[in-house]
Amino acid sequence: MKNKYFLQFILLINLFFIQGNLSAQKKQLTYCNPINIDYGFTPIPNFSTEGRHRATADPVITMYKGDYYLFSTNQWGYWWSSDMLNWNFVSRSFLRPEHHVYDDLCAPAVWVQGDTLMVFGSTYSSNFPIWMSTNPKANEWKEAIHEFEPGGWDPGFFRDDNGKLYMYNGSSNTYPLYGAEIDPITFHLKGARKEMYFLQSYRYGWQRFGENMDDTFLDPFIEGSWMTKHNHKYYLQYGAPGTEFSGYADGVVVGDNPLGPFTPQSMPFSYKPGGFARGAGHGSTYTDTWGNYWHISTMVIAVKNSFERRLGIWPAGFDSDDVIYCNTAFGDYPTYLPNGTADHLKSRFTGWMLLNYNKPVQVSSTLGGYAPNNAVDESIKTYWSAQTANPGEWIQSDLGTLSTVNAVQINYADQDADILGKSTKIYTQYKLLYSADGKKWNMLADKSLNKTDVPHDYVELQTPVMARFVKLINVHTPTGKFAISGLRVFGNARGAKPDTVKNFIVLRTEKDKRSAWIKWQLVDNAYAYNIYVGTAPDKLYNCIMVHNANEYYFKAMDKDKPYFFRIEAVNESGVSEPVKVIKVE
Repeated sequence: MKNKYFLQFILLINLFFIQGNLSAQKKQLTYCNPINIDYGFTPIPNFSTEGRHRATADPVITMYKGDYYLFSTNQWGYWWSSDMLNWNFVSRSFLRPEHHVYDDLCAPAVWVQGDTLMVFGSTYSSNFPIWMSTNPKANEWKEAIHEFEPGGWDPGFFRDDNGKLYMYNGSSNTYPLYGAEIDPITFHLKGARKEMYFLQSYRYGWQRFGENMDDTFLDPFIEGSWMTKHNHKYYLQYGAPGTEFSGYADGVVVGDNPLGPFTPQSMPFSYKPGGFARGAGHGSTYTDTWGNYWHISTMVIAVKNSFERRLGIWPAGFDSDDVIYCNTAFGDYPTYLPNGTADHLKSRFTGWMLLNYNKPVQVSSTLGGYAPNNAVDESIKTYWSAQTANPGEWIQSDLGTLSTVNAVQINYADQDADILGKSTKIYTQYKLLYSADGKKWNMLADKSLNKTDVPHDYVELQTPVMARFVKLINVHTPTGKFAISGLRVFGNARGAKPDTVKNFIVLRTEKDKRSAWIKWQLVDNAYAYNIYVGTAPDKLYNCIMVHNANEYYFKAMDKDKPYFFRIEAVNESGVSEPVKVIKVE
């Protein structure tokens, strides 16, 4: 009998340790845009006149041999990941030594051909090769063709099911996108390039150039080709109207053949003009391990230079009518990573709300006009900067009430950075503390020994904590001063969800049916509003988050179609019931 109890005791002890180990090894389940990768600093001096800064854009993600490979503009290498969370950088220049320019691999094209990963960068010259690899993790590459004569800026390659290869290209506010069939062995054109699509800003309001889409200054740009085939249809995607603006988006035209003719979808399918980090243009659509669609694209900062940009990833897919969509609602809040077959029409948003929008902030010091509350105003364009990068500089956020904290995102701002180009040796270190009363502090995350570069670090807590105050303490800033564009705390305030929005109206004028004036009554217990819009009541696939306002000028419509709208209010405890969908002719 004693042996029996002894064995049960041993089994319980083993179970305890197994559970403890499983808990310690619990995988992170979420991510938050902008994605946290070691963005290089712009290599072009003329692009750094207002301050050196990180920048990349024009991303492509392609699955190859079970892993995700990410290429983007001017990074002197690429990343791979097995989980879409932890990205491993592989350092490499794709230029031949005689090709002396700042651009290393601008707006790259990436595709899989047989068992080989193929890469080509933007160029109109004949001395830039197409690269190929069957072992990109080990940085083993060779030239598939020494001189790809057709060239093309913002290229996109598409390998059809029948083995045929097509190339699309174009980046211009004068010329359209072009497409052509390419010999998959010689990579020579099999015919003249054909016009695929030219912007029609006179009809589609979202294609107008400028932050406010006012048809001023310049004609809109079309760029960033990408092709996806679904259910025997071809979806040619493109970026417009300009990478500098919040309304930068990916549109799509649809056809029965890879070279058209094509019919436009009225609204952009990848669109994020509101929120903390804005823009969702010039990207690529890909599938994860389980066959779910995702879309990665360019997000704008455009403070230190017009081309200061980051990357974002959103769930995407095709609905039952073969309409392609990209779900950017709460697109810069914590989002579940892929973990199985999923319906992306149902949000992968965690439900963890922003807890510190425009709440009180205390800091160790302030540089000039880079005010403390810039770190909690939900704009990546504004930031707080300490006077130095010394260890011990700090910023403290008051959540206003004791709340459940699930995650924190820390966005650095590159104030007075002095790096030009790519460095694989820089790192960021900090301590993150929490407190219920502002007096007794506990460790939330200790990254004082971190040796990686984390410009948009995202900390998901394996066990949520109750806190009113969150404090970030600098240990090591890799360059410049300790500066934060967003100290964003996510969780739930345990209060009432906001009331339903009242008096929601959409005014569409006959003078310019591309535009509308949207108004509503402020909700006392809300800090933001999500406006959903689409060309059918069951296809409200575009979302605009508006903070601290009760109006929005919406200029993105197709002048020839009716539109449908609804709105919901957002606060620290959740989302209101949506209003009834409104139709405007």
